[in-house]
Amino acid sequence: MTSPLHLLPEGVVVIERGWLSSNNVVLRGEREAALVDSGYCTHSEQTLALLARALGDLPLTQLANTHLHSDHCGGNAALQARHPGLRTWIPPGLAAAVRAWDVVALSYQPTGQECPRFRHDALLQPGTELQLGALQWQVHGAPGHDPNSVILLEPGSRTLISADALWKNGFGVVFPELEGLQAFDEVAATLDVIERLAPRVVIPGHGPVFTDVSEALERARSRLQSYLADPRRHAAHAAKVLLKFKLLELQCVRLQEFTAWAEKVPYFLLLRDRWFADRRMQEWLADLIAQLVRAGAARLDTEFIVNV
Repeated sequence: MTSPLHLLPEGVVVIERGWLSSNNVVLRGEREAALVDSGYCTHSEQTLALLARALGDLPLTQLANTHLHSDHCGGNAALQARHPGLRTWIPPGLAAAVRAWDVVALSYQPTGQECPRFRHDALLQPGTELQLGALQWQVHGAPGHDPNSVILLEPGSRTLISADALWKNGFGVVFPELEGLQAFDEVAATLDVIERLAPRVVIPGHGPVFTDVSEALERARSRLQSYLADPRRHAAHAAKVLLKFKLLELQCVRLQEFTAWAEKVPYFLLLRDRWFADRRMQEWLADLIAQLVRAGAARLDTEFIVNV
């Protein structure tokens, strides 16, 4: 099967990272380059090395974050330190939280995740265009997974940087829904926006670049319908995602320590109290971990839990 990477515009380089760090999108121009999303903080050194190879002799002058979840902006501080004068663009909505470094509003403390402090210089306003590398990119609002998220479209090639609004097999956890806000309708509206934009090739926040956009939208809408029918299913999925994310970071940890960590993370308390109040916290966490093990996403080794 022919790789869809050949459909990307000249100068667009995708560094596919996995699930702890988001994909990095390098946009090379004639004299300078830009980067979209910087990965998780524990991968910062790897990000810097991968980026250095992709840049060659070009200076990195712009950094744009599709949204401010830790796996998309955790490398910002390292990049700003390595590239003095780097101009950093973030979506509107959390600019004040970034200035004050409010780790609660920015979701890092509630999710039990890390993100070194960084600065921002400008805002990615939906409805505007921004030159990144050699190309002009349209900025479109994409609330749902994150209320402040944006996606970027290069209209000439119809290349879409979709962040966590659309993957080949779904979309990101709808965090506002977990907090009691109605956001599934925003997910649906964002999927409709993507359909109207009619991208030819999609660079997702995680996973491979893909071209079967209609099929991806169908899979995403099917998943959304299942969550609408049973919001508790979405809540359980979110809890397992947060556990797996931390396990990806730690790789191997004593099961007792892992459970003690989760018991103190505000999001687990929120999820348990809101959706699983009929379960004792330790019993609920043990069941979630057992589900990860059965799914092949983790392994128990004596008193340790190991990432798989």
